[in-house]
Amino acid sequence: MSHLEPLRQRAACALKTAFVGDALAMPVHWYYNPADIFRQFPGGIQGFEAAPANHPSSIMSLHSTAQGGRRSGRQTSRDIVGEVILKGRRKYWGDSRLHYHHGMQAGQNTLNAHCARVLMRSLAGCKGHYYDPAPFLQAYIDYMTADPPRHPDTYAESYHRGFFANLEAGRPADQCGAVTHDTASIGGLVTIAPLVFAERLSGTGVADIQEIAHRHLMLTHPDQALGEVCGSYVALLCDLLACETRDQARGIIAACARDSARLDLPRLLDRNRSDFEIVGGLFSSACYISGSWPSVLYLAYRYLGDSRAALLNNANLGGDNVHRGFVLGTILGLTEWESTATLFGQLQDCRELHSEINALLPACGLPSDAVPPVN
Repeated sequence: MSHLEPLRQRAACALKTAFVGDALAMPVHWYYNPADIFRQFPGGIQGFEAAPANHPSSIMSLHSTAQGGRRSGRQTSRDIVGEVILKGRRKYWGDSRLHYHHGMQAGQNTLNAHCARVLMRSLAGCKGHYYDPAPFLQAYIDYMTADPPRHPDTYAESYHRGFFANLEAGRPADQCGAVTHDTASIGGLVTIAPLVFAERLSGTGVADIQEIAHRHLMLTHPDQALGEVCGSYVALLCDLLACETRDQARGIIAACARDSARLDLPRLLDRNRSDFEIVGGLFSSACYISGSWPSVLYLAYRYLGDSRAALLNNANLGGDNVHRGFVLGTILGLTEWESTATLFGQLQDCRELHSEINALLPACGLPSDAVPPVN
């Protein structure tokens, strides 16, 4: 067995756990009052659920369908939502109570997770896995403008709408990243992990991966503060990929929190606060990276060794739990796999995901018993 084989298996498990985290949180995405979660789902989210018909705090009807951000007087030559992307789904954006992920079924992944898959397929098609932005951008544009859409989602984050508004205005694809009030958001980190693992397992150094990931991030999320967090996230993933014990992993996460968020995780946990006091209390549960990044690090540190509990609790905390869940699942999946293995087998696209992950990491050679059965 190659000395890289355990690392490839660990990276594969991290990606599988990331998609689990996304799908678990989908039905209660952007619920900013956790009581609403427990009202619609007695006992809270305990497994995969379909998106409810109504969303108690949806503001999707206030979001612009012509550009990133909220509605304004500005209008492109045609609606981005419905005519350029999300074709046929513009009609869902006018209902103030409709769920952001209207019609999605239990175990399905949201749009940003599907964009991570677009990158995975793009990387798998590149000789040696080395990143090239041009094939990714073309694959992203083709995927997002497909008619009918190739994904099940109804909602597209601000960055997608802003990107395609700029593309419609004639900007080159590599200059279409839009700046809005929420550019610096946790959703920008969703596509980073596949890039990190493909590059690291191909022998690329950490500093070079940080530069590559920053360049990739700026294509869609041009924000320097987010870029700094991205650099810390890359280093964290590389360190966890190589760590040997759970205690070592705990120290790595604590050091990352101290250096990137000025957060003393051991001291915070000693205060014995509830998760709701931390995520949604001390730190905002919204998408903004200033609150979502320390929230992810806190949850990863607290629940290290039990990914299932971490991802379920993350879902029940509400806010931007979907994108937090993807990043959190990636981090925890590097340290253990067993607690979410059965859940991966319940994802709607588990077989396709397994194949795409193995294509991204072709020498991984996961033994058959590491792949949970489809239930």
